[in-house]
Amino acid sequence: MNWITNYVRPRINSIFSRREMPENLWQKCDECGTMLFHRELKDNLNVCTNCGHHMPITPRDRFTGLFDGGIFTEVEVPMPTVDPLHFRDQKRYPDRMKAAQKQTGEKEAMLVACGEIGRTPVVAAAQDFSFMGGSMGMYVGNAIIAAAGEAVKLKRPLILFSAAGGARMQEGILSLMQMPRTTVAVEMLKEAKLPYIVVLTHPTTGGVTASYAMLGDVQIAEPNALICFAGPRVIEQTIREKLPEGFQRAEYLLDHGMLDRVTSRLDLREELITITRMLLNMPPPIMGDLPAPGVTDSKPAESPPPAPSEEGAAKKAD
Repeated sequence: MNWITNYVRPRINSIFSRREMPENLWQKCDECGTMLFHRELKDNLNVCTNCGHHMPITPRDRFTGLFDGGIFTEVEVPMPTVDPLHFRDQKRYPDRMKAAQKQTGEKEAMLVACGEIGRTPVVAAAQDFSFMGGSMGMYVGNAIIAAAGEAVKLKRPLILFSAAGGARMQEGILSLMQMPRTTVAVEMLKEAKLPYIVVLTHPTTGGVTASYAMLGDVQIAEPNALICFAGPRVIEQTIREKLPEGFQRAEYLLDHGMLDRVTSRLDLREELITITRMLLNMPPPIMGDLPAPGVTDSKPAESPPPAPSEEGAAKKAD
């Protein structure tokens, strides 16, 4: 037996021909632990195909699934003064902003767009929780004012998707001033007799909940979304009592009259079409008149590679 031919050479060939599996092909559901193929998860709007758990979704991906044909036009938002307080903790505020912009590919924590849903023209705004926790700073205030102004100018309803950890501490009192500013923007819509619909997603907390997120004509929430001002842990430590099961979750708030609906992300588009057309006194949409789905690629669908084993996932976590 020639050990070089039978062992060394095959071993060397296997090392150099080994194909590494990209790390972003699979994502583990936080709720049930199922490994989900990235293409299937994206097609399902980041909702777990096994248990229905709603995972975070970026504003762009949300708008692609919301607007007819995935087509929308961004609304320009005025940029505020950068680092007005010269704030610094473990990092300088501009450095945190640059890191968030690099990570998300977005300028800030809110995206505003115009388009049609079910042939109904609307203006939509969505917060990005992955951008510094979707925190409400001066830019978010400017974005909501820009969205309301565009809705009034075009005479369209405004649909807002909230997702935030509260006000942005790096902007201090200037971030808290966005609460009355955004309330005035909502009042502009009411004076123009235009619908304002809020979709509360996980999580919506702090000053966002205390302002524009709870001022909608219709309040909808995604399943199991945390919606509160102070979080459950803070309340438990303050009152020293155990809170009810599911406290401050969407279903709990629905049962106690703070929400109108709890709707799955997969059904949200159809529900928003129905509600907006009803509030605008328009006839129901004719499904056959809606734009046809986009032309699919002629290439065969990508087949998922083998899901990583539990042992492999554990090694990767280590």
